[in-house]
Amino acid sequence: MEQKIRVGIVSYLNTRPLIYGLQRLPIKDEIELIEAYPASLAEKLKTGTIDLGLVPVAVIPQLPQYYINGNYCIGTVGDVASVALFSEQPIDQIKKIYLDYQSRSSVNLLKWLVKHHWKIQVELVDAKDESYINYIKGDTAAVIIGDRALAQRPNFKYIYDLAGEWKIATGLPFVFAAWVSTQKLSEDFITKFDEANAYGLQHIDKIAAEHENGLYDLKKYFSVNLSYELDEAKRKGMQKFLDYLKTANS
Repeated sequence: MEQKIRVGIVSYLNTRPLIYGLQRLPIKDEIELIEAYPASLAEKLKTGTIDLGLVPVAVIPQLPQYYINGNYCIGTVGDVASVALFSEQPIDQIKKIYLDYQSRSSVNLLKWLVKHHWKIQVELVDAKDESYINYIKGDTAAVIIGDRALAQRPNFKYIYDLAGEWKIATGLPFVFAAWVSTQKLSEDFITKFDEANAYGLQHIDKIAAEHENGLYDLKKYFSVNLSYELDEAKRKGMQKFLDYLKTANS
């Protein structure tokens, strides 16, 4: 019996359309799905605990070799809603920003925006656990990602959508995560994998209804805020971000 391909997926709502088909089409018998938050998935790919992962693109420069597989991603062409800077003050009055420990791409995107878009002087602090959300007061803000960000949207006066700000600054879409492997996978597998991703995108209404939580309009989230096709514009936006990471970490 052939060994199953270990596929790492993010345990956030934004992945549900992509994994819908992976859990239902025949490819499900060829893979083992492993859930974790983004930064943890990145570590699993680096250490070989998974073979293929929907990982933050920020991990790509840290891999000795990598392959971006298929034609789907976690991306957006504007406001993504679930990756944002939350604050009680406008951006020019913020002095300290806590950085979400569950993220890599989002944290690096925030750093890019601070330096190249907002051009502000702030103290950046790595959060260690969930308690950092309680520190958002006065001139202290925080980056929150995923379902937790959707839950916090009603609670703060100022919400700066990081992907939306990137679009304003660059004119390009943003890719948060892509299907990355460190070894080349067969074309046959990637074709079936793509078909499974596409299958979920044909069932957005059903997926939104299944996961409805009252916090946010999930049909809007899956079909407007998120854009899953890894098209030429998204690849261009991803490359610009990767170019920045190479210079930032060199």
